[in-house]
Amino acid sequence: MKILKIQALRGPNIWSVQRKKLIQMRLDLEEMEQSPTNKIDGFRERIEKMFPTMIEHRCSEGVRGGFFMRVDRGTWMGHVIEHIALEIQTLAGMETGFGRTRETKTPGVYNVVFSYTEENVGLFAAESSVRIAEALIAGTDYDLEADIQKMREIRERVRLGPSTGSIVEEAVARDIPWIRLGTNSLVQLGYGVNQMRFQATITCKTSNIAVDIACNKEETKRMLDMNSIPVASGSICVDEEDLENCIAKIGFPIVIKPLDGNHGKGASINVLNMEDARAGLEFAKKYSRRVIVEKFITGFDFRVLVIDNKLVAAAKRVPAHVVGNGKDHIQHLIDETNKDPRRGYGHENVLTEITVDRDTEDLLEKLGYTLETVPKTGEIVYLKSTANLSTGGTSVDVTDMMHPENIFLAERISRVIGLDVCGIDIMAENLTQPLKDNGGVILEVNAAPGFRMHLAPSEGLPRNVAAPVIDMLYPPGKPSRIPIIAVTGTNGKTTTTRLLAHIVKNNGYKVGFTTSDGIYIQNHMMEKGDTTGPVSAEYILKDPTVEFAVLETARGGILRAGLGFSRCDIAVITNIQEDHLGLNDIHTLEDLARVKSTVVRSVKKDGWAILNAEDEYCRKISDDLSCNIAWFSMDEENEFVKKLSKEGKIVAVYENGFITVKKGEWKIRVERATHVPLTLGGKAKFMIANALAATLAAYLHGFKTDDISLSLQTFIPSVAQTPGRMNIFDFKRFKVLIDFAHNPAGYRAVEDYLSNVDANKKIGIIAGVGDRRDEDIRECAKIAGRMFDHIIIRQEKHLRGRTEQEIIDLILEGIAESGRNVTHEIITKEIEAIKHAINSAEEGTFITALSDVVTNAIEIVQEYLDKEMEQGEI
Repeated sequence: MKILKIQALRGPNIWSVQRKKLIQMRLDLEEMEQSPTNKIDGFRERIEKMFPTMIEHRCSEGVRGGFFMRVDRGTWMGHVIEHIALEIQTLAGMETGFGRTRETKTPGVYNVVFSYTEENVGLFAAESSVRIAEALIAGTDYDLEADIQKMREIRERVRLGPSTGSIVEEAVARDIPWIRLGTNSLVQLGYGVNQMRFQATITCKTSNIAVDIACNKEETKRMLDMNSIPVASGSICVDEEDLENCIAKIGFPIVIKPLDGNHGKGASINVLNMEDARAGLEFAKKYSRRVIVEKFITGFDFRVLVIDNKLVAAAKRVPAHVVGNGKDHIQHLIDETNKDPRRGYGHENVLTEITVDRDTEDLLEKLGYTLETVPKTGEIVYLKSTANLSTGGTSVDVTDMMHPENIFLAERISRVIGLDVCGIDIMAENLTQPLKDNGGVILEVNAAPGFRMHLAPSEGLPRNVAAPVIDMLYPPGKPSRIPIIAVTGTNGKTTTTRLLAHIVKNNGYKVGFTTSDGIYIQNHMMEKGDTTGPVSAEYILKDPTVEFAVLETARGGILRAGLGFSRCDIAVITNIQEDHLGLNDIHTLEDLARVKSTVVRSVKKDGWAILNAEDEYCRKISDDLSCNIAWFSMDEENEFVKKLSKEGKIVAVYENGFITVKKGEWKIRVERATHVPLTLGGKAKFMIANALAATLAAYLHGFKTDDISLSLQTFIPSVAQTPGRMNIFDFKRFKVLIDFAHNPAGYRAVEDYLSNVDANKKIGIIAGVGDRRDEDIRECAKIAGRMFDHIIIRQEKHLRGRTEQEIIDLILEGIAESGRNVTHEIITKEIEAIKHAINSAEEGTFITALSDVVTNAIEIVQEYLDKEMEQGEI
């Protein structure tokens, strides 16, 4: 078997708009296409032995053990690999269960699709599942545990931490979208101007000064002391002399810890003599040049969490430890403790496995113990000097036991330091009494405190401490999203997108939009190129100035990675026509419609899908939609349009020369088509269709028809506004039209326009694209033969696996099929072809360059026009 391609889908996609995180693997079964599972001796026994938990895979049978039933009856290896990929992720602690396996048009080649929780783990699982399947087929041994451990390690390296993850989960539960910014814990909640950011538990509302204070333990301690908040006595040391002076003042026992440390790194507690104090000083200085030395306070370690100046949780933290039973040594007790199903690798479970390190060895040495020592029955042996969960500690929720005085104290501390998310470390016998009564003290104040101990304590009630963070960032009434209109289809996407962006901007919004020629923020091009995929959409949604997004959404990005947004308010499909067929498993218009439908299937329930009423594939798509549907049509008398009107549906139509919105029997005439510059005086029918789609989208969003009308009148087709879309250059003796038409539908639209153009001679400059089907190249040439008197064939680009002559031959065949006596010549280079056409143009000639690289063509023609204007003639 051979993996041909693996890709990660991150947004709504052709397989599912709900399950956004999917791996799609293109797999060639090769000789295994002839060997379903029931023809492989012992396969069922081997896979069940390796994966006994697969008994829970119900598969299409819908019953426990359903997958094994399919294996017995005989299923193909792509299906088996799908289930293996899901199961090994589950075994590695990432439970997920959606999968699909479908054969492509190429015999033996399958798309194997399965869900993931961490993308890099999913990609690894794809390759691993194939290796495992091959071992099962051959009956050879396979180290499954090594792969599972590798997936755990990948997960821990790339996943969001438990605190960050909890905030994201709470946001998702509230329907707030999120974007990970980079590979660390920096996350954006919401879109555009309504976004908020946070990293770990530091939010965009967190004061930088407050973080600096909290990170400076000496300054924190000084400020707390000034505000009558109890703190442990001590001072800062940089050398042994400072250490000795400090101990002389406060006496033993002491705590030594780095001034800038975290997670308990470099700390030594309950130090009882000078020799240990010197060793503790050196240990702490590995993490910070300056070291804090404090009086060791007896009692328990508590963490109190205050968010938005309100106490939300409190936990008693217990360092990693084992309890003796009088017969087992310490290492055995550690191993047994680590078997607790609540403990896992890294942050995968509620608790973390206990590991033996220098801190552990030092603590045991102080007791005169080694790992081989057998503690007495009931004896507690502490293995870490701090109570951090990341080192194997446990936590007990004590929120409801806090004395009101201590709640007041904690909330006051958050205001004194100035932190919106504040973790306070307290050492005291308990929190049920005021600290001033039981001698408790504040040890530290933490910016970015961990949430794990509160989210899933070892004992007591779990606290959803992420909820108050979201409450603070998005109080009731504050929106997290911005309006999104997505535009897809075969032809007209870019023009419709640009017109919509123009309407939105004229209505006072700061608009961001993506097109096939670039990313724009308020008409400023930010990135040049074909930017119709999910990365470009995300670019717009990440911009903090954008109030409204209009996103051209092409098939390539949908197939490659899914949509770049979780859902949209309005989606437009302009049409479904022949283009790019024969690529990426898209062989028919039905296939293409399935891809394009992803966009309208992502519309929110109360949003609108806007479809072309004259397009049979759009009509089919409408059957599976759960949102509102509106239609547009150039033909008011179309039977389907009449039916829609009778049903009271909203339809935009071209009637009596007007762009009109209908609902049932009533009409709103928005603007006369001849007054809309985009339509070229009403001659460019396909531009009228684009205007209908944009007008309807704007109307359904809620813009006033007067404002829409004004925008239609002020959107001027030009190189600046609509590059490569019916750009006409008026020379004194002739005209030049440049258009991006590159498929039969686009050619037919230009043909329709040229039929209304008076010219002494119509010259066309055309080319083929190598990755199109033969019939599409021929059809474009056939249409060209019908609409031009003379054709210049140029073909130096976009060969894509074909020879130049091969494409030219197909073009010549198409021209011949037009049935007209059309002259032609071959000038392979586009620049030379355009120059030749202009230089040889006669009075009244109309030159049409159908260019797939419009920038080059526009520059050449503009250069000639500029010369004419300068010189008065060419």
